[in-house]
Amino acid sequence: MLYLTLIVCFLLSILITPLVKKLAIIIGATDQPNQRKVHTSIMPRLGGLAIFISFIVGILVYQPFSPYSISILLGSFIIILTGICDDLFELPAKYKLLGQLAAACSVVFLGNLQMVFINLPFGGQLQFGFLSIPFTILWIVGITNAINLIDGLDGLAAGVSSIALIAISGMAMIQGNFYVVAVGSIVLASTLGFLIYNFHPASIFMGDTGALFLGFIISVLSLLGFKNVTFISFIIPVIILGVPISDTLFAIIRRIINKQPLSAPDKSHLHHCMLRMGFSHRQTVLLIYAMAAFFGLVAVIYSQARIGGALFLIGVVILIIEIIAEKIGLMGKDHRPLLNIVRTLTTAKERS
Repeated sequence: MLYLTLIVCFLLSILITPLVKKLAIIIGATDQPNQRKVHTSIMPRLGGLAIFISFIVGILVYQPFSPYSISILLGSFIIILTGICDDLFELPAKYKLLGQLAAACSVVFLGNLQMVFINLPFGGQLQFGFLSIPFTILWIVGITNAINLIDGLDGLAAGVSSIALIAISGMAMIQGNFYVVAVGSIVLASTLGFLIYNFHPASIFMGDTGALFLGFIISVLSLLGFKNVTFISFIIPVIILGVPISDTLFAIIRRIINKQPLSAPDKSHLHHCMLRMGFSHRQTVLLIYAMAAFFGLVAVIYSQARIGGALFLIGVVILIIEIIAEKIGLMGKDHRPLLNIVRTLTTAKERS
């Protein structure tokens, strides 16, 4: 039954997206080119509405049940309305944040979804206590915005989200969490149908309607799949979402270094840096897909490793991320502390 539902979602997304494209043009939900954006012509957005409609149909057809179902659907409606309003009226950041907080709170309070504790690797527990609610809300809002931030090239957010959904659903299947498998697969099928129109050269953008929805649902599914578990397992969704999380963290670091507001837009995100290095639009997207797939593979290997091996793997991954970030200038062209240390040591060795 799930396979049939996924086929329905995929085909429905393909059929609905052209209709959403026409609707976006009629109501003025379009993306204007500017100095920060890569596209040079007016593009219809609101494409995430096609993903959402296909998702809702899939949920109604398959009807996966969980104590969290109603709260997730309510949160999804809130986040979709926020995205639609932003695609139409370009909401101020504070109103977008309010919509994200409302969606997160619906899951946390109505669904009682909270990360209460983590079992530490060498014994004992880390109890979040009164911080469990703000920590959970911070995770949902943070991942939602991380997906939104990488939505800068044709097919980028849709593709990276699809890879993350494959990884989360795969890990959930290993753990026997079939609700997460079902919901994750339904969102995946709906996103892949839309990606046909969104991959370079795109004929429609998903807009904040799609980016916020995908970020929200991915953040919630990752919590459902890995909450109240060991420290090792808690890191799994962080690894799976390595591309958007690291891009967001480096954006924060970059703005702190440059003494800019955290909400200040710029053209130094991962995809911008790769374009400046000479990669084409399509090459950049495919390379970032490869990075996302690498993180997904690392998450699977990590989940099967012993504590020592898992911690070593995390150290190696962090080192790789830092080197790549400094090489391509994610923190700015002049901020390369690790590479500068290596260069200094190499120079000192050559002189001696």
